[in-house]
Amino acid sequence: MSLREEFDTIPRKVIKSIKFGVLSPEIIRKYSVMEVTTSEVYDEGGLPVRGGIADRRLGVAEPGARCETCGQTHDVCPGHFGHIELVKPVVHVGFARVIYDILRTTCPNCGRIMLKDEEIERYRERLTKLKKRWRLLAQNLHEKIRKKAAERVTCPHCGYKKNKIRFERPYYFYEETEDGALVKLDPEILRERLAKVPGEDLELLGINSSVARPEWAVLKVLPVPPPHVRPSIQLETGIRSEDDLTHKLVDIIRMNEKLKIAIETGAPTNVVDNLWDLLQYHVATYFDNELPGIPVAKHRGGRPLKGIAQRLKGKEGRFRGSLSGKRVNYSARTVISPDPHIGINEVGVPYDIAKVLTVPERVTAWNVDVLREYVIRGPETWPGANYVITPEGRRIDLRYVKDKKTLAERLSPGWIVERHLIDGDIVLFNRQPSLHRVSIMGHLVKVLPGRTFRLHLAVCPPYNADFDGDEMNLHVPQTEEARAEARTLMLVERHIITPRYGGAIIGARQDYIIGAYLLSLKTTFLTKKEVAFLLGAGKSGEDPPEPAILHPVELWTGKQIISHFLPRDLNWVQPTAFKSRCQDAYTCPTDEWIIIINGNMVKGVLDKKSIGAEQVDSLWHRIARDYPPEVARRWLDSSLRLFLRYLDLRGFTFGMDSIYIPPEAYEEIDKIVEESLKKVESLIGDFRSGRLEAMPGFTVEETFENKVTEILSRVREDAAVVVEKNIDKNSEGYLMAKTGARGSIVNIVQMVATLGQQTIRGERIRRGFRTRTLPHFPVGDIGAFSGGFVRSCFRCGLTPVEYFFHAAAGRDGLIDTAVRTAQSGYMQRRLINALQDVYVAYDGTVRFGGAMLLQLLYGEDGVDVSRSDHGRVTDIKSLKMSIR
Repeated sequence: MSLREEFDTIPRKVIKSIKFGVLSPEIIRKYSVMEVTTSEVYDEGGLPVRGGIADRRLGVAEPGARCETCGQTHDVCPGHFGHIELVKPVVHVGFARVIYDILRTTCPNCGRIMLKDEEIERYRERLTKLKKRWRLLAQNLHEKIRKKAAERVTCPHCGYKKNKIRFERPYYFYEETEDGALVKLDPEILRERLAKVPGEDLELLGINSSVARPEWAVLKVLPVPPPHVRPSIQLETGIRSEDDLTHKLVDIIRMNEKLKIAIETGAPTNVVDNLWDLLQYHVATYFDNELPGIPVAKHRGGRPLKGIAQRLKGKEGRFRGSLSGKRVNYSARTVISPDPHIGINEVGVPYDIAKVLTVPERVTAWNVDVLREYVIRGPETWPGANYVITPEGRRIDLRYVKDKKTLAERLSPGWIVERHLIDGDIVLFNRQPSLHRVSIMGHLVKVLPGRTFRLHLAVCPPYNADFDGDEMNLHVPQTEEARAEARTLMLVERHIITPRYGGAIIGARQDYIIGAYLLSLKTTFLTKKEVAFLLGAGKSGEDPPEPAILHPVELWTGKQIISHFLPRDLNWVQPTAFKSRCQDAYTCPTDEWIIIINGNMVKGVLDKKSIGAEQVDSLWHRIARDYPPEVARRWLDSSLRLFLRYLDLRGFTFGMDSIYIPPEAYEEIDKIVEESLKKVESLIGDFRSGRLEAMPGFTVEETFENKVTEILSRVREDAAVVVEKNIDKNSEGYLMAKTGARGSIVNIVQMVATLGQQTIRGERIRRGFRTRTLPHFPVGDIGAFSGGFVRSCFRCGLTPVEYFFHAAAGRDGLIDTAVRTAQSGYMQRRLINALQDVYVAYDGTVRFGGAMLLQLLYGEDGVDVSRSDHGRVTDIKSLKMSIR
């Protein structure tokens, strides 16, 4: 029999459905190993009291002791449930709403649902059909049934006239009599009424009576969880500190004892009722200590106790804190810092971290000598090893082994050495919040001195990382399969194209772009020494190209050095950011178009449009799309180091003279400002005299504000035209803005011309004093300057009032960012929870966890965005170019 046939004969279990029920008093007693009868926990000798909440029959949480029920130690015995017999029943606060729904929809006399027999029959048939296929519609029908039954006053079965039931959160129920008085329904009455409701009627209300009878929601017996669920800890002082649940259980037992004594001694009814209410309070806060309308149960020190609900819900709860996400071993976290000299695939790891994080390596005939050397070095010296695991599974800590040489000689195939991280190991690198797939990628370790993780600057966009104190997480895969998967699927070079929009998310930015632009200028010539220096930075293994100029000195052009690293079969044409006049690339006399023929850069300059990240139809995107990931990565690594090295050689600095404009330009800007101010004054006159007409959908005041904002916002745009016309085109500020390295023309306008209109939430600044924005303006001033118009520029200096308005607009941006982050984070979480079971099936359809169909074809077009051309199946421009 083949392995496949043998596998097919194995009976496999498939989970069809899951049922949630409520434990009956009988089942609780059956599961229980003992009844907890005393509130005493420990005796004078510190031993658990028999019949108390720490009784050894419930299990043991401390090492060495044995469970009296199963005879096992704490690490084998999971613990056993006990129970408390409540003297009087109490409402389970988690089911109070369900109890209310049943009380208002059923007859208190006969227990039947308040519907006629023919209605019951009709609804039952519809539910049977719906439950087979449409669970959600069945739930809606249950809600409709509850609503209809609650509206009826007279019982169709026994003719009893029902009183209105009132529910007061969290667990009080009242019945309204005919004279309008409210009579409290105690848990005993509730239990009696709920017990009358037949099982077939409960089915109509959406309750499966075989696993959850409603009277079980009024507790007569309370389960007591074992000590493993509520372990106690020994403090340094020797005092034992108990878990919050143990504290609550002790309160419940104590109150139960007091209530029992009060009933047995014939105490007045009001005393019994008060004690009963207190018992109800303690049971309710045991389940949920954040109930509305009742005080929070607190520890002696004033700290609120954590109920069962608090253990489960929220960020730190069981589901989100211990199951969906948890703290793990073989991980590290520290601040990140930039390193332009490592590759995009690499991550710089400090020696201190590399010596703690380990990789389990199996001993073979080929690596035994190296691993012996690691064992001899031990944990102190890098690269060394921290642990050795024998074939029997015994783990040896090398910190406590004196004769490491003897142990190293014993190594043979079958042993495992947990060695330090070394260069070339694959690790997973992550920055939170992880909002998309490329927030966690595979990197190759480069062990370096320092205290920070080092990251290549081009890899910042997918992580949304910067170096203002950001921290990142590093995880070391522990199995060969995990390491192979990380290398094959998660390495950075395989995620240059993002699955978000099909473009290169990793690319040149800031210094790299300006360096590339300066190197690619037609005026850039390099000596032999400079060429060797640049080719060394790019780690070229080939001979340099022939010089462009031979006499009187050998000189190379910057374009030649850039071409040296380009793929030999690359052909590409695209406009640069400076394209203004030329429409045809081949007849253009200037460098306004990039032309690459067979890997040679013939014309053009490099800028953000050609090598930057997130650009459509760019040179870098074409290389990343058309060539294997390792070729694209090699080109990016080499070129970016080359551009940065050239920038180091040439130098690049930004001073006051980098953004100079002549006096005549300032005169032109003053004219623009004066004309705009006159228009605003004219508008104020029309508004105050009542001549201003309201725009459709706006009041006169809103129309005035909109028009003023429009006029004053245009000042900056008009000033930008003047600045661009007059600024030195070779100045550092202009080049940075134009090439896309950093900033924009608007930033230069604000530095040298005017800051323009400051806005808060898209409107002029209006809030402040009652009749004006600041006390520096006349009462009732609605002019340009009182509304946040800043005439000055940074170079000229701002007045205190202008500075205040500018700061207000800046603060608005910061608050907006913070609010947006919180909103988008919550939205992301909701989306992930809703879509976590969506998958692409083998037939190409997209389905939910069940068989429900979401899409007939993934994305409706079957295109994997991370393998596409900005979402397109193919790039026609490239096809045309290759045909030409």
